[in-house]
Amino acid sequence: MQSTSDRSGPPHVAIIMDGNGRWATTRGLPRAAGHRRGVDAVRRVVKAAPRFGIRVLTLFAFSADNWARPRAEVDALMDLFAIFLSAERDRLEAADVRLSIIGRRDRLPAAVREAVEATEAALAHRSGLHVRLAIDYSSRDSITDAARRPGGGTPSRAAFERRLGAAYGTDAEATAVDLLIRTGGEQRLSDFLLWESAYAELRFTARLWPDFRAADLAAAITDFRSRERRFGTLSARIVAPVPEVAR
Repeated sequence: MQSTSDRSGPPHVAIIMDGNGRWATTRGLPRAAGHRRGVDAVRRVVKAAPRFGIRVLTLFAFSADNWARPRAEVDALMDLFAIFLSAERDRLEAADVRLSIIGRRDRLPAAVREAVEATEAALAHRSGLHVRLAIDYSSRDSITDAARRPGGGTPSRAAFERRLGAAYGTDAEATAVDLLIRTGGEQRLSDFLLWESAYAELRFTARLWPDFRAADLAAAITDFRSRERRFGTLSARIVAPVPEVAR
């Protein structure tokens, strides 16, 4: 899973979209309002990502542990997922974006599952940016599921990665994360893409997700390209310039 991004930038960027609830409560709004504003940040990042050479963008939308949140908030999030997936379908298709969901599907409401299947089918043949939404996702559960899958013997790393991808439900194999960003000021991975992030560069920002802009993505990639990436052997400094982007 070694990355090939040393000169060209981060082909696979993963983002833990944290801070929606705090954004809302500091403004005296219900937490659901923060999740709705977070959708605007998703649109901005999806639009900006191809300009930086990003080919895969994985966004952590809802963890397996998030089911323990208050029922009203969970219901509001599920409604938002169904609305977003349906409403954004034409926009994503026009932008040549492929979209898929990683994570469990059996616990999702029927309306969300239907929106997922329809949107994945509509965008399956798009060849531009691949956006992956992690919904009802747990990295530890996925790794455990992959380990339990039949296959016989001890699988090679590549074979195990194909099993891990199958555990997600859509991907042919797990792909290495080059840059992992977490917004909201927390500095932990929260059970997100643990296998794929073995050699990821990590970027933590205090910016709450609804306030995240294309300029914040540019800053993260500038930082990424200034680092020496070490894959257990030699280092490689990333020197490619970052294009100007609108805020």
